[in-house]
Amino acid sequence: MYNLTYPFLTSMRKCTLSLGLSITLIGTTFGQNVLPESQENVHIKIDLSDEKGPLQPAWAWWGYDEPNYTYMKDGKKLLSEIADLSPVPVYVRAHSLLVTDEGPRAALKWGSTNAYTEDSEGNPIYDWTVIDQIFDTYIERGMKPFAQIGFMPKALSSQPEPYRHYWKPGADYNDIYTGWSYPPNDYDKWAELVFQWVTHSVERYGKEEVESWYWELWNEPNIGYWRGTTEEYIKLYDYTADAVKRALPTARIGGPESTGPGWDKAAEFLTTFLDHVTKGKNYVTGKTGSPLDFITFHAKGSPKLADGIVQMGIRSQLNDINKGFEIVASYPELKHLPIVIGESDPEGCAACSEEDYPHYAYRNGTVYSSYTAASFARKYELADRHGVNFLGAVTWAFEFEDQKWFAGFRDMATNGVDKPVLNVFRMFGMMGGQRVSVSSGENEEGLAYNLDNILNSSVRGEEQDINAFASIDKNTAAAMVWNYHDDDKEVAEAPVTLNFESIPADKVLMHHYRVDKNHSNSYQAWQDMGSPQNPTQEQSKQLEEAGQLQLFTSPKWIKIENGEAQIEFELPSQGVSLVRLTW
Repeated sequence: MYNLTYPFLTSMRKCTLSLGLSITLIGTTFGQNVLPESQENVHIKIDLSDEKGPLQPAWAWWGYDEPNYTYMKDGKKLLSEIADLSPVPVYVRAHSLLVTDEGPRAALKWGSTNAYTEDSEGNPIYDWTVIDQIFDTYIERGMKPFAQIGFMPKALSSQPEPYRHYWKPGADYNDIYTGWSYPPNDYDKWAELVFQWVTHSVERYGKEEVESWYWELWNEPNIGYWRGTTEEYIKLYDYTADAVKRALPTARIGGPESTGPGWDKAAEFLTTFLDHVTKGKNYVTGKTGSPLDFITFHAKGSPKLADGIVQMGIRSQLNDINKGFEIVASYPELKHLPIVIGESDPEGCAACSEEDYPHYAYRNGTVYSSYTAASFARKYELADRHGVNFLGAVTWAFEFEDQKWFAGFRDMATNGVDKPVLNVFRMFGMMGGQRVSVSSGENEEGLAYNLDNILNSSVRGEEQDINAFASIDKNTAAAMVWNYHDDDKEVAEAPVTLNFESIPADKVLMHHYRVDKNHSNSYQAWQDMGSPQNPTQEQSKQLEEAGQLQLFTSPKWIKIENGEAQIEFELPSQGVSLVRLTW
């Protein structure tokens, strides 16, 4: 049986766990709003001396479809906030950086830069103005490009017409796959474009800066985003990787950004790609293999409507990650390479609104935030299980300019106001150093929702997933605790007792932060105002304040005895707490 060493704890009703962890659980009947008379605490123990490995800031990665939102008003504001929440550089991935202008640059699932065109004689014309504007916005904020090489410029597309799409929510998603999604009509011209782009980046930002970026090719080439064959993508990768390395031998190049490997065809695509880079014949050099500095694939959940309510599908996302890690681990020569989950989200369409897709109604409230806490914690555990180098997980959610307030897109902010989910990332930003063990040790009856249970059946049924994730860094310890369930229902609060052990101080200052219905929740504040679509200046100010991370209690000094501290609180359904101790 797998030996659980990862610092998170799943707690439900009284149950046993043969992995050596035990926990006292609540007996709430899910869906009821009244606590049962015999309510028991959830006891969570955190041993700060039991370190499990470094806490890689895998959460510090973002992405979005519409690159031109980057330098717009709300885009710049949100990027500044994302940069400010992290002690390390945040990496940003955007689609369509090589797409040709046709009509307005910014629209849902569309963007363009006009970086490559040709004159009447077919000679290349390079124009880096818009790409520079995008990357400058990142660099000015201390962020770094996770530079996506794509999509196909019109002049290079083997099937350029029609080129521009005008997709809207509710339309057929396949309508977006137009001329930009086809292979090049000239692979050498494509390679020269890539070479010139990397060369220009070095000239503009400096060799050392560009060495810290990650360059990756395309997006989801195993579905409609790539209208070529698998072999044609592999050929494009060889030409692209060769061009990147010719421009900057120390640059990092990776792929293939395929869809979730939990789908057999996606797993086959990822495996075919990895087979090629390890032992296939290179299309450019004729030698064996291709440069590969990191590996990327995607992972998505699967929400649906069940009995009129939104029911999340965390199992689907975690199974994608589990299978992807398993595939990478099966290649001894690649197992050490960093893995970036290039899109890691509850589902697959950020630009699809709640109005047209009712099962996306989780996005404005606290279901999204508790799901984020619960799913990120398990990503680290899956990496430990497979022994792979988990570097990052890109949250594919940004902002949409000039849309209705809380329109139900998968985004971090609406009209410049932060949503509850962004505050979970602010919590992650206050964690660091080493992951430490989280457990409970009062009974031996078993654990209802350990990792394997969730991989098999998600978080369904009558009990909540009440877990923690903890870290220690110099003079700081932190524990993130969540109360998650797939079903978007409000149930009774769960009493939690958090026990810190091995605190290396006599006195600590506790800060307790909270995201729930009444804290760090601009959506609830907006609803309390009557859901105005034209808020007054004063209302907008109130919403901005409500969107910031809030303390649950006043900061408090705690005396430490025998290295221990005990903190008690109640955690609502879909709530997330961060308890942070400093000394």
